Amino acid sequence: MRYLFIGMQAIFIGVPAFCGRAMAQAPAFDSGWVVAEGAIQPQLVSHQFAFTEGAAVDKAGNVFFTDQPNNKIWEYTLEGELVLFMDSAGRSNGMYFDPGGRLVSCADEQEQLWAIGPDRRVRVLLRDIGGRRLNGPNDLWIDAKGNIFFTDPYYQRPYWSRTRSELDGEKVYYLPRGAKQPVAVVADLKKPNGIVGTPDGKTLYVSDLGDGKTYAYSIDRGRLSDRRLFCMQGSDGMTLDERGNVYLTGNGVTVYDRLGKKIAHIPVPEQWTANLCFGGRDRRTLFITASQGLYLLRMRVKGVE
Repeated sequence: MRYLFIGMQAIFIGVPAFCGRAMAQAPAFDSGWVVAEGAIQPQLVSHQFAFTEGAAVDKAGNVFFTDQPNNKIWEYTLEGELVLFMDSAGRSNGMYFDPGGRLVSCADEQEQLWAIGPDRRVRVLLRDIGGRRLNGPNDLWIDAKGNIFFTDPYYQRPYWSRTRSELDGEKVYYLPRGAKQPVAVVADLKKPNGIVGTPDGKTLYVSDLGDGKTYAYSIDRGRLSDRRLFCMQGSDGMTLDERGNVYLTGNGVTVYDRLGKKIAHIPVPEQWTANLCFGGRDRRTLFITASQGLYLLRMRVKGVE
């Protein structure tokens, strides 16, 4: 996750409902047969933010995302409204909905994991590891049983008083549902960042943004094995579609098939693309958080998160 503090104050606006522009032109990018016919480019929803992150979709298809420098979580509803969901949001970064409908957040203001209910009440799931502060939870994925995998790289924040890590590395952790302490499951990456798992709970993708690579692991009751290099690209946020394609961020959006072959690149007119998820009632709209903007793009494939 990267951003600059710009001091932009968020305001409420109305925006169009979930849709893509249909035009009889060729798309301005390599669609790889994943982008809907007639979708020309990602459509800007709003450019009012300081830095957008953490795109996550609820069961209905509403999309939530963060404006981390302004310490807010926003919701883009099925009706096409942009609504402030939470102020003073713990400097939330990556987010994901658990099976119970709670929005679980990497709240790195105090290096914690939060579970935010529909009533906006916060429960702290994780405060530290053996009394030592986490580096700063960055991104997470939750399986169908509510178990959490999350990445914990160290990025110095301007709102922290500390200037160094209290831990012995930047790792990937597994927090079983209801557990009070996590277990390190990956400890040999330079700077783990984006993370996502398959719906069957058998494969976990982890980006090493510090080394420009993404790996795939086999999951067995919380343990990871059979590490294999998936592609030579790191990623901030990640998502999957129904075909098993993996979507990576950074320089726009790059799509790889399940074998790690690049099949599409979608340019986004921002300096950095941080995160993304599929949303809408039919899960065929790709929502992209990129620098100061939120974008959407109509797809021919469905998301699985």
